[in-house]
Amino acid sequence: MSEYAVVNPATGQTLASYPSHTDAELAQKIEAADAAYRIWRATPVAERAARLSRVAELYRQRREELAAIIVREMGKPLAAALGEVDFAADITDFYADNAERITADQPLPISGDGSAAIRKAPLGVLLGIMPWNFPYYQVARFAAPNLLMGNTILLKHAPQCPESAAAIEALHRDAGLPVGAYLDLRISNDQSAAVIADPRVQGVSVTGSERAGAAVAETAGRNLKKVALELGGSDPFIVLSTNDLDATVEAAVAGRIDNNGQSCNAPKRFIVTGELYDPFLEKFTAAMAAQKLGDPFSEDTDLGPLSSLAAAERLATQVDAAVAQGATLVVGGVRDGAFYPATVLTDVTADMDVYREELFGPAAVVYRAADEADAVRIANDTSFGLGSYVFTTDPEQADRVADAIDAGMVYVNCVLADSPELPFGGVKRSGTSREMGLLAADEFVNKKLVRIG
Repeated sequence: MSEYAVVNPATGQTLASYPSHTDAELAQKIEAADAAYRIWRATPVAERAARLSRVAELYRQRREELAAIIVREMGKPLAAALGEVDFAADITDFYADNAERITADQPLPISGDGSAAIRKAPLGVLLGIMPWNFPYYQVARFAAPNLLMGNTILLKHAPQCPESAAAIEALHRDAGLPVGAYLDLRISNDQSAAVIADPRVQGVSVTGSERAGAAVAETAGRNLKKVALELGGSDPFIVLSTNDLDATVEAAVAGRIDNNGQSCNAPKRFIVTGELYDPFLEKFTAAMAAQKLGDPFSEDTDLGPLSSLAAAERLATQVDAAVAQGATLVVGGVRDGAFYPATVLTDVTADMDVYREELFGPAAVVYRAADEADAVRIANDTSFGLGSYVFTTDPEQADRVADAIDAGMVYVNCVLADSPELPFGGVKRSGTSREMGLLAADEFVNKKLVRIG
């Protein structure tokens, strides 16, 4: 029986299931992707950009259909699902619109006569292994820059996203890319390992858990393949000073509940200094308690279900364990099927499991910090290093703290400010690469030196 199925987390109903690809079918797809690479890499950059522009156009034309698919697959509220489709289109357009700048030779100053430049050449067939939490956005930020560079894509999506995965393949096919330039794979983990080992496949990109990233990186290492990892996060939200506490709290809540709390770069640890702690906690708790759980297709729903019953049970286990170890449950914490309310924990100490864990759902931990230095200490006391958020009225303090935080991204006085031109990625156990922005187009290319005497 295939593991690829659409199970509506709001109802628990299995809506459809799809067969996994056989080994023979997989072999055909790898061959098709390799054949398409020979065509696609020789296609002029302007034509590749035009095909990507068409992909973005189709995202927008089909936005309502595409959004409805992921509401059913993983419970994202409809407004957020529509926004995700739009963002995937914007990302794809960014690479199409900046194609010449991204692919142009980079001249190098040299000693002696002649010239030298770095020329970016594609590597070949790439495997992408993508998660369920942003079914379109995650794929777009991997596929668009690599297709622009002339690589071709094999995409293994999460087993609970077979319909959105098929819809993305259809977008690329209907946009006029060569047959095989973008192919959806419904395969097992063992088959994924075989894809990575195939000599025609030149690299693999994973967005997912630490466990998944480590397993794929191990396989890639054995086969001497380039690997890019975008993994988990437990991002700090540091409050040092504010002229508008209500606005700061609003930003904190918006960041924590976005995507039903299932975002790797969401703020999850709220670190508040001095006299701001008590009023922040009071307002934050009230605002979290006011978040409405309900049907993700309803316009007045703030929080839909988590992506699955298993995901909700996992979060409940973490919160329950924290309370058993001495944390204070301020609000929330009572699961109803796959629905989990906005939850706030306090009094978490370094000897508790939750101090080191990522809470992948609408649960927040609020910490009291003595001062700036203590806030930075708490923020950095984690194995993760993806994003971070700093709220302060002092520009010099903002710059100082941004420099001190061990993370791949620092947002000052803003949340939900991701944009196609901004690189996304982390350090420590949060990953090894960058997606989006100009840096994404450098992950899977041959930076070839061309030296002319």
